[in-house]
Amino acid sequence: MNELVLVLRAADLAAQWHVHQRRKGAAGEPYINHLLEVSNLATQATNGSEPNVTIAALLHDAVEDQDVTAKTIASEFGQDIANIVLEVTDDKSLPKAERKRLQIETAPHKSREAKLVKLADKISNVRAIANSPAPDWTAQRRLDYVLWARDVVAGLRGTSAWLEQQFDDAARRAEAPLG
Repeated sequence: MNELVLVLRAADLAAQWHVHQRRKGAAGEPYINHLLEVSNLATQATNGSEPNVTIAALLHDAVEDQDVTAKTIASEFGQDIANIVLEVTDDKSLPKAERKRLQIETAPHKSREAKLVKLADKISNVRAIANSPAPDWTAQRRLDYVLWARDVVAGLRGTSAWLEQQFDDAARRAEAPLG
């Protein structure tokens, strides 16, 4: 199937799978906005030359948040894309603190493709903290998130200088009113 058709099919399925999900921020944006931002960042980082990364970025939260199976993703888009998605999927059966610790620990060992998606995801999340933080998050909680994201990204460095700069800029903006 044509790569553009697959990308748009992934965007359509992502929108369907996440249709009732909203971002935690004060603006309550539709979750698809996050998925599109992550995909856009990953696509720009690869100059559009790696459609598997674009597709995986669109689908990166489907298993974790919507109970879509890796088998479903593999049957629709192939095992390579399913593998990238699985690499960036947290095991929700673990306590939150353990999931966060594992993200830091495993970041350096991910595939290049998964690192691109993970970097783009962290950029989007940190931008959201700067632009539309969750109303119930204190300044300290927001700062703690950004500091933790910096620790995750430290293990992803060397993957994309452009994405890393985007992250650094977002983190500085998110920390500015908090520090």
